[in-house]
Amino acid sequence: MYHSKITGLGYYVPDNIVTNDDLSKIMDTNDEWIQERTGIQERRHVNTPEDTTTSMGVKAAKVAIERAGLETDAIDFVIFATLSPDYYFPGPGVLVQRELGLRTVGALDVRNQCSGFVYALSVADQFIKTGMYKNILVIGSEVHSRGLDMTTRGRGVSVIFGDGAGAAVLSRTEDASKGILSTHLHAEGQHAEELALIAPGMGKRWVTDIIRDNNPEDESYYPHMNGQFVFKNAVVRFSEVIMEGLQANDLQVSDIDMLIPHQANLRISQFIQQKFRLPDDKVYNNIQQYGNTTAASIPIALTEAWEKGKIKEGDVVVLAAFGSGFTWEVL
Repeated sequence: MYHSKITGLGYYVPDNIVTNDDLSKIMDTNDEWIQERTGIQERRHVNTPEDTTTSMGVKAAKVAIERAGLETDAIDFVIFATLSPDYYFPGPGVLVQRELGLRTVGALDVRNQCSGFVYALSVADQFIKTGMYKNILVIGSEVHSRGLDMTTRGRGVSVIFGDGAGAAVLSRTEDASKGILSTHLHAEGQHAEELALIAPGMGKRWVTDIIRDNNPEDESYYPHMNGQFVFKNAVVRFSEVIMEGLQANDLQVSDIDMLIPHQANLRISQFIQQKFRLPDDKVYNNIQQYGNTTAASIPIALTEAWEKGKIKEGDVVVLAAFGSGFTWEVL
């Protein structure tokens, strides 16, 4: 049986830094209010037409492919995780294929929001284990800033999110001691509307309806989040799924060398860290600088942690996420 391992990592974030003080000039908020609730100090927002979900994903992908020691034509398959595609359809997977000049390899889009990148890694892992592919490019990329309500009305959500992209190359190996040990995926659609963008949606209300109505009071096309409810569910599900992953591989909490949680809220990460009694050097957070970049948050954090020498060959690294859907998982 084949196994899969990450052979290359890369990330890209826009140059444009938006601080909490910058936001205080356009909405009723301040640095203390934002940091107390989220831990965020600044985030990146795109400010040029050239920075799109696809283009940022391509930049991150090129770095990951080079670090994997591969030529572009060695990529067998593309999986792209995002909630903010350039077009409603087609998805960005095929656009990446075009921009990278790949031959007619398959391209798949994953729409699991905050959980998207780990879901995408899990899908890639299965393809490699079956022997279908050798090298799969997995991307998480988001442009949130162009779709947020940047007014006082939307501050509860808009101060949280940032733009950016991360990528990984997953490659085949026959060494069972290295690479992905297991993945564990969950969902609970019962709470789907607690963190959602309800419209536009083909099943209920198409974007043409919103344009026709031209109602400035219509908030349906902005993200909605029941913050306290999401927080309460997140800390429970994070804990459960991390333990599930450890138990499946006969590991203890003490075996964790690095935990990289989805960068949703620093308070969630700190809660999990305290619950598992992990020291600071075994948990990596960068939400302070980038905000919540949804599907891009884990690959950006994973790449940064590796670049800083915080992850070494043979380390037990846990990736865990929770987000819209609700969906959650561990790898």
